[in-house]
Amino acid sequence: MQVKLVDCSSARHGPAILAIMNDAIVHSTALYEYRPLPPESIALWFRAKSEAGFPVLGVESDSGELLGFATYGTFRARPAYKYSVEHSVYVTAGHQARGIGTRLMHALIDRAVAQDLGGIDAENAGSIAFHRTLGFEHAGTIRQAGFKFGRWLDLAFYQLILPSPAAPVDG
Repeated sequence: MQVKLVDCSSARHGPAILAIMNDAIVHSTALYEYRPLPPESIALWFRAKSEAGFPVLGVESDSGELLGFATYGTFRARPAYKYSVEHSVYVTAGHQARGIGTRLMHALIDRAVAQDLGGIDAENAGSIAFHRTLGFEHAGTIRQAGFKFGRWLDLAFYQLILPSPAAPVDG
């Protein structure tokens, strides 16, 4: 199957991204949400990404089906964190472990300009192995950071240091 990397838009990809996110909410600990997101939330999500200048990348099949998406966003809402971002990568069920996530991550890394930091459920062995193959290193774990499916979840942070801005500034 041929696939292509695309810049996602709310109009074209919003419903598919919402479906992928809601599947992860219902069936995994990848998102620390309890209930599926409502349809109107995806337009707000895209608007926030656009206003902040954050990419939403996707991989489509040759028939135009969205097989996965990736994005990054604000790591922490304080000025000193402006050079750090937190990323998310999701691949639809049935298309995982086929290189789609790797392709999305490489594209995200190419777009990033500073440090990239991500939180992973500490029991998500597949995501941890995936990030390690891309050079991410364990940077710490927050114990009992979330509670889902009747149990406490530890949040592991994996970090990849990217080239810093040539002239970083305070403020």
